[in-house]
Amino acid sequence: MPAGLVEVGVIRRPHGVKGDTYIDLITDREDRLAVGSRLWANGQWRTLASSKRLPQRWLAHFVGFDDRTAVESLTNAVLFAEPIDDPDALWVHQLLNAEVVEANGTSRGRCIGVLANPAHDILELDTGALVPITFVVSCIDGVITIDPPDGLFDLDS
Repeated sequence: MPAGLVEVGVIRRPHGVKGDTYIDLITDREDRLAVGSRLWANGQWRTLASSKRLPQRWLAHFVGFDDRTAVESLTNAVLFAEPIDDPDALWVHQLLNAEVVEANGTSRGRCIGVLANPAHDILELDTGALVPITFVVSCIDGVITIDPPDGLFDLDS
């Protein structure tokens, strides 16, 4: 796999007999499934010929997969894509293992996970603390700067 790719989804089971398949997208960037997008799956670049948003997933068709038998070979393949250069976005791969520091310089530990939450994602720290992503001010060079409200870390002490 080419270096630097990020996981964006998973190809699921085929739909119908003409090569369509379901995709579970794990990013909120729906442009990842735009017609013509290149995605890495099963050791090769795949190009999207069409895609359609359904209530809980996507229905897509890849170039060169024109029947059910062909697209079955992609079932459960993880989809990867090149990172998007968006200075206003926070990416999970940038947050993981980064040091978490308050704006006043107080170190709070390392980010060991990002928990999906309906309101806002939550940083999970190696100290056991949980920090809503809304308190992140910046993430530069492996350091996450946060501006938490008073009392957020009181349970940890």
